[in-house]
Amino acid sequence: MKKHGVIKKCIALALGTTLIMGVAGCVSSGADSAGTETETTLLIAAAASLEATFEDTLIPMFEEANPGIQVEGTYASSGDLQQQIESGLEADLFMSAATSNMDALVEEGLIDEASVVNLLKNDVVLIVPEGVETGVTGFADLANADVVAIGDPESVPAGKYAKEILDGLGIYDAVAEKASFGNSVTEVLIWVAEGSADAGIVYSTDALTENSNGDEKKVTVLATADDSMMETPVIYPVGITSSTTKKEAAQALEEFLQSEEAMNVFVEAGFTVNQP
Repeated sequence: MKKHGVIKKCIALALGTTLIMGVAGCVSSGADSAGTETETTLLIAAAASLEATFEDTLIPMFEEANPGIQVEGTYASSGDLQQQIESGLEADLFMSAATSNMDALVEEGLIDEASVVNLLKNDVVLIVPEGVETGVTGFADLANADVVAIGDPESVPAGKYAKEILDGLGIYDAVAEKASFGNSVTEVLIWVAEGSADAGIVYSTDALTENSNGDEKKVTVLATADDSMMETPVIYPVGITSSTTKKEAAQALEEFLQSEEAMNVFVEAGFTVNQP
């Protein structure tokens, strides 16, 4: 009988040990094999004109202050990004170079309207290749250029603004006949910087960024459009997608983008803080 008692005690001990190990396994299921918590990864879909500012400065700053959150960016024209979100892009935040793209996604229920902040303002400028003689002196005589680069007005906000400016001057049709239409404002900038186009219309921040890369100045700003030359000013809104499963982390990133520290970075890049 004593022998059977010992066996029962051993079985009970083994079952207890197994139960404890099983509970421990359940408790640690949110950690990786090294016992460390996994990171939250956010995807921000942002206008092409924001890429350098985000990748070079803002994302590293945010990740350093929030070690549990990693941020990935995807950059294109705001119109293309709008279509991608409508088609199921699993972005957590969207930052557009025009309010129209953000408004459309809000109306479709794809962006949380309460989260939208009209964060920044930008200027539209006319640029030419640095050091190249041109017959263009401003927006009004842009038809004098042989090749003009502008964004596609149907999908690129910078192109939409360019069309509004040129329509107001009565020269859009003449310019369009000799225009190369870019898929993003970055593409337009590259064409002018490399001399493939005689002139182009981009954001002031793009011209500033291009000239700050390397020792050689690549483009010259001939003119800056007044807000009255466009139907709406160039406003950059940011908002959180309705489908995000990482709302707390997304809110942390959006709040960071509104911080004084982040605003200083935007201003240094050539943006201005939008005053409601």
